[in-house]
Amino acid sequence: MAVWAGAALSTLSPLHAVWLTLTAAFLLSLLLQLVPPSVLPSSALFQDLIRYGKTKSGGPPRPAVCRLFEVPKRYFSHFYIISVLWNGFLLWCLTQSLFLGAPFPHWLHTLLRILGAAQAQGGELALSAFLVLVFLWLHSWRRLFECLYVSVFSSSVMHVVQYCFGLAYYVLVGLTVLSQVPMDGRNVSVTGKDLSVQARWFHVLGMMMFIWSSAHQYKCHAILGNLRKNKAGAVIHCNHRIPFGDWFEYVSSPNYLAELMIYISMAVIFGFHNLTWWLVVTCVFFSQALSAFLSHRFYKSKFVSYPKHRKAYLPFLF
Repeated sequence: MAVWAGAALSTLSPLHAVWLTLTAAFLLSLLLQLVPPSVLPSSALFQDLIRYGKTKSGGPPRPAVCRLFEVPKRYFSHFYIISVLWNGFLLWCLTQSLFLGAPFPHWLHTLLRILGAAQAQGGELALSAFLVLVFLWLHSWRRLFECLYVSVFSSSVMHVVQYCFGLAYYVLVGLTVLSQVPMDGRNVSVTGKDLSVQARWFHVLGMMMFIWSSAHQYKCHAILGNLRKNKAGAVIHCNHRIPFGDWFEYVSSPNYLAELMIYISMAVIFGFHNLTWWLVVTCVFFSQALSAFLSHRFYKSKFVSYPKHRKAYLPFLF
């Protein structure tokens, strides 16, 4: 047992440690929400850090000083601007290396090595990582479009710590994807002409899952946005109403469920067996579960007629 534990620790990269830490933090936060306040009174500061938007109103009274650390929730668009630019740059670097043989910038290669990127990995990771990075970039473009033209933001806020985390998150996700590319020094160890022979059935399956999940997430965001618009598409109020249609018939936060499915589709593209990406998926699972649980509690407290059969996050389960 001691030998196995030592071997496991020796293979734990900084990236693994980061994603495990984030997963543990979200899991603990979720578990604390399940404990009745009479058993374990919650800290106002802690609640302020985990809640944003409409769920801010469901926590304990907030000290006035907390308002000094608020930023508008509409700043969500900044996350995707950063992601489009940063992950677009990473995709450009990977494309140049794959098809033109250009080495990664020295600083980027050094950063990837610090994070634990391995050299000359085997398997189909070159094509898989390329496809995942493409889809992550496309996902960021779509979410940016939704933030600007589909969603209707009220005057709700989020904590500045959440804002900073959101900015850093997509930078870290892009580096995580790039760290899975098999490297030979500063160059990708697979050339463009050899890339096509790496195509596998799970790449097609993952692509189909990605498109399906993205379509449902867009539809759910459109349903939420339309609750605040008239038939002509003009915004008429910023109140909360009960959403219906699509996956809203099963869960209160289908947009969070779709986000999880998008990340699972990328795990499929990686061939099901990429441990690093499954750590990312696990982190996304618990972070989205926490947000969905708080949203579900908000809806149930605000609307007496809220559908009793709806779950928070996972249909029929949770």
